[in-house]
Amino acid sequence: MEEKYFNIRYEFDHATVHDRISQQIDCREPSYICVADGVILNEANRNPWYLDVINSGMFCICDSSYVPLYIRWIHKKNRGQYAGYDIFRDIALSCKWRMAFIGASSEVLDALKKKLCQTNPEVEGMLFMELPFMDVADFDYKAIADAINEDGADIIWVALGAPKQEIFMHYLRPHISKGVMIAVGAVFKFYSGLEVKRAPRWMVHHHLEFLHRIYKEPNKQLRRCSDIVYHLPRLLWREWRAK
Repeated sequence: MEEKYFNIRYEFDHATVHDRISQQIDCREPSYICVADGVILNEANRNPWYLDVINSGMFCICDSSYVPLYIRWIHKKNRGQYAGYDIFRDIALSCKWRMAFIGASSEVLDALKKKLCQTNPEVEGMLFMELPFMDVADFDYKAIADAINEDGADIIWVALGAPKQEIFMHYLRPHISKGVMIAVGAVFKFYSGLEVKRAPRWMVHHHLEFLHRIYKEPNKQLRRCSDIVYHLPRLLWREWRAK
């Protein structure tokens, strides 16, 4: 059952996430899922239009290890994280659906395909599409959708980084004929092993993944983290008052 915290519609139950994806694919109606981390939480609560984009999909899964802590502190409820890396791994390794992979560089996409083919040889014939670097409003959405529709993908992974990838899915949805789009940020890079690697499991477990990301990408991640920390007290205060 969906729950709303910090103005975002979350689905925390993993089994329900996969059941609803399966139902959406079976009904052949296009939609999307946002993987909401701290960047999305921060941006959505400062930009009403972006918040509407986030909540216009099927639901969000919780990519942040801190949001469950905030929920526990404020609402006294135990909720868990379902990271983008984990849902990508779970679906990709299930070998259940045809997939398309949109975004990242050709080098990352090639390495990702090679890695995935080790467990699912059918990935070799699936769609991998590099996109040019441009403003999200300037993409040729019809051409992108034509390639996806011709391929017949059920799951469309989008890796453009937040907030660009969520807006991209929102703009692309009217043009595709079916499928569930899932925005996964840097997961292509993590999973391919070619560039930035994900933090060790113990760091994730102890809510320290942000330190690993800062170490690997200091300029980008320090800017993001400082912005989140700056706006966090007001966000927590509003959630407490809403409760």
